[in-house]
Amino acid sequence: MLKVCDLSVHYGGITALHGINLEISEGQIVTIVGANGAGKSTTINAISGMVKKTSGEIFYKGEPIPVSPQKIVRAGVVQVPEGRRIFPSITVKENLLLGGYTIKDPAVIEKNIERAYTLFPILGQRKNQQGGTLSGGEQQMLAIGRALMSNPKLLLLDEPSLGLAPLISLEIFKLIETLRGQGLTVLLVEQNAVKSLSISDYAYVLETGRVVAEGPGRDLANDPAVRKAYLGL
Repeated sequence: MLKVCDLSVHYGGITALHGINLEISEGQIVTIVGANGAGKSTTINAISGMVKKTSGEIFYKGEPIPVSPQKIVRAGVVQVPEGRRIFPSITVKENLLLGGYTIKDPAVIEKNIERAYTLFPILGQRKNQQGGTLSGGEQQMLAIGRALMSNPKLLLLDEPSLGLAPLISLEIFKLIETLRGQGLTVLLVEQNAVKSLSISDYAYVLETGRVVAEGPGRDLANDPAVRKAYLGL
């Protein structure tokens, strides 16, 4: 579904990514792990068009991915950013409606809202509350629900469990597996490397902007070198 070829990104004189390569097949959960500053978020931001690549190519469904973030969303690639970034001063339902701005059919929009309420019942209960009044976990659910409003084929999740209580984090990981079961493809960047690798079909380890290891998620989770260097085990 997605193929990244020799992708490099620079921030001024700093090289964030050094010609990385990765692939995501349809229906997979693929995880990128690594220490802070390894280039994980930069990779997702380059795919979603939020940062400009210096060189390399990104292919989506066999074609060069669009350049602008808006066109990338319309093509079916949607990012849930780190820190959630919901709109705190408008209601839960209004946040969801903004996520569906690419959909023109009101019936589809309503169907997608009901889907969000089914996946996250708490959002349905609080649909008229301002987004900023939700807990951190509820805001993360809202951010994912908002992303799903545009019917993505590939969901980019950047640190979805960051700052959440352990039990809420487990709910988020279960949801990711549920979405894969529904046919959604997921690229996941996650601080909880142990848990994210356990649910991943495939994974990549980044170190200072380079891919230093890759393989099935559970294999990497059990690799002694990876466990010591990147999982703190």
